Order: sequence, then structure tokens, then C-alpha cells
Amino acid sequence: MTDSSKPSIAIVAHFAYGAMTGGVTGHIGGVERQTSLTARWLTEQGYRVSLITWDEGQQDGDVVDGVRLIKMCRQDAGLPGLRFFHPRWSSLNQALARADADVYYQNCAEYVTGQVAMWCKRHQKRFVYTIANDPDVDPNLPDMHTVRERVLYRYGLRHADDIVVQTQTQRQTLRNGFGLDSTVIPMPCPDLLEAGESLPDAPDPQKQSILWIARLCKQKRPDRYLDLATACPEFQFDLVGPYGDDAYCSEVITRARTIPNVKVWGGIERAKVGELYRDAACLCSTSDFEGFPNTFLEAWSLGIPLVTTFDPDGLVASKNLGRTAADVDTLAGGLREMLGSADAWLKASRNARSYYENNHTVEAVLPRFEAVFFDSPTPTHAAAGKVLHA
Repeated sequence: MTDSSKPSIAIVAHFAYGAMTGGVTGHIGGVERQTSLTARWLTEQGYRVSLITWDEGQQDGDVVDGVRLIKMCRQDAGLPGLRFFHPRWSSLNQALARADADVYYQNCAEYVTGQVAMWCKRHQKRFVYTIANDPDVDPNLPDMHTVRERVLYRYGLRHADDIVVQTQTQRQTLRNGFGLDSTVIPMPCPDLLEAGESLPDAPDPQKQSILWIARLCKQKRPDRYLDLATACPEFQFDLVGPYGDDAYCSEVITRARTIPNVKVWGGIERAKVGELYRDAACLCSTSDFEGFPNTFLEAWSLGIPLVTTFDPDGLVASKNLGRTAADVDTLAGGLREMLGSADAWLKASRNARSYYENNHTVEAVLPRFEAVFFDSPTPTHAAAGKVLHA
């Protein structure tokens, strides 16, 4: 039940319609799932919550689980070259106004960060931004390829009233590169361990797989995962993730289908995800960089350890949540070491579950976001982003 005495919030998440409504099409990644989780939780606490997304055929103002859906234009609307301004930017401004919220929140580095910050500054609204990925705090902004993107994103960073990061590494990099302070809050993840369900015993590598689950793109390095499968013919490997239409993805899929111990799943419904985790001996990540993958949290909630080339804040190594690696050879060594010892696997499994319970449950995380959203004074934008130095 919405409490009219509480402030309201609008969450800007262009691609979150599918995650919010349970759809299986479109891009539904960790950010979209966390966004919809946050929206529902805030509604349950009595806040009036709006979610601003692309038009995917919904009625403007539809309500899902208490969250009001406000649509912009369709993603493909408008003429190439002009659509950036109209209808994309113009419909975003109209949606922000229709939301009529006290606080506006956006996650992910993009030109939209600057657009939302600009509207909030003009209308004296509070703007909170969350870093989603390590390159987002790199002053060179390596994932942004146009001047327009970089200029608008930097504007958004510097005019956010609060910035949330996922790791201490991101906080320090943002401080060093942009002179901006931030608040470290881990991301929330629903517990996949069902009531009464026990943590797994040591796995049987002959029956259980090495699970890889992500978008099939260069950042995630599925090609490295296939190299690992080739180097470890004694294990089974499950490659899970939606296909892109680029040459890199096509090459990965074509190659994966030629490797006998690799099963290619493609994109799957959320209902199937839990089954795949439970059939896994461990989760494998082969990315060059990340933010804090939602898949890590899902696996840890079930007591499934990692073998990974990416280790946020050194947590996997320091807290024994699995094995870390630098390349295919060390990935293979880590797999064989952990799966070759029931004791080693069980220690990592129990540590993973304990770390999840203490740091990433909805109950542990979302009250901290609530405090950032609503416990600060009305913004003046005079000290936006908490600039530490020029």
C-alpha cells in the first residue's frame, strides 16, 4: 500500500520492461533484474515508484506489482541521425515530467545519465546514479565511442547528488579519475535457495557441469571458456546466454557446437536458471572486466563456488569463494584443484553461501539504497557528486 506521506521515486531503465513484467524477449541482464527487484521492494515499503522504459507495446501508466510503468518512445522510432533528439530525448523528458517524482534514479553509464541529470538540475529534483561496470569509472571511458556519449556521461556523473558504486575498487578509481566521492553498496540478489532446501554436498564432476551464463559478447570472453572446455575434456560445460547477431557471437556459437563436451543453450527463461545452477559443479567466469556480476550472487546463494578470471575487490581469493585465474591454463588448474578435492570444494561452497547471506540478500542491501535515496536533504546541485578536488 502506497504511503502518501513518503517521497516518490522514478527509476530510469530503458530496457527493464521485460524484467519487470516477466518477459523473455529483449535485453534482460543483471542490471534490469536488480532494477525491477528494487522497484518492487520500494513499493512494498510504501513508496510511490515509477519505472521509465522504452515503449514495448504497453499502455502508459500500466501498474505491475504496484510499480507504475511510464513509457518513452519505441527504441527504433524516429529518423537516423535525428532520433537522438526526437523522439528519444524529448520523450525521455516528457516521461520524467509525467513521473513527477521527488527522486530520480538511473543505473549504467550512458548518455542517458547526463540527460536525466540535466532534467533534474533544471527542475530541482534529486538524482542518484549507480555505477554498473568497472570501465564506467575509468576517466578514459573506454566503452564510450563518441564525444556525445562521453560529454553527457561526464556531466551526469558530476551533477549526481549521490553516486553508488559496487566495490571499493570502483570507489577509489572514481575518486582518482574524476575527483568524486561515492557510497559503496553491494548489489541485491534474491535467494535461490528454497525454504527447507539444503546446501549441496561435494559435486560429482562426471554428472555435473561447469556453468557459464552471460551475454555472448567480447567483454565476457566466451571464446576463453571454449578454450577451457577443450583443455578439460573430462568435464562437461554448459554455455548459456542469448545470441547476438555480430560476427564474434556467430563464431563462438559455431565453434561451441563442434566441441563434444559443450552444450549450447542460448537464452533461457528465468524459471530454468535455478535448475542449471543446481546441476553445476561450479560457475565459471571468463570476463576481462565486469562490475559485480549478478550470476556470482545467484551461484553463491546456492553455495556454488566460482572459477573466475575476474575477482571484484579480490573477494574470491581473500574469502575462498572459489578459484581465481589469469588465463586458460590457470582456469583449468583451478577447476581440477577444486573439483578434485571434496574438502576444498565444500569449504568454498560454505564460504560462498555465508558471504552471500551477510552481504547480498535483499534484506541486507535494499535498506541501504533506501537511505541513499531518501535520507539526504533536497538537492541544491551546488555540491553535486560530492567533488573532492578540482
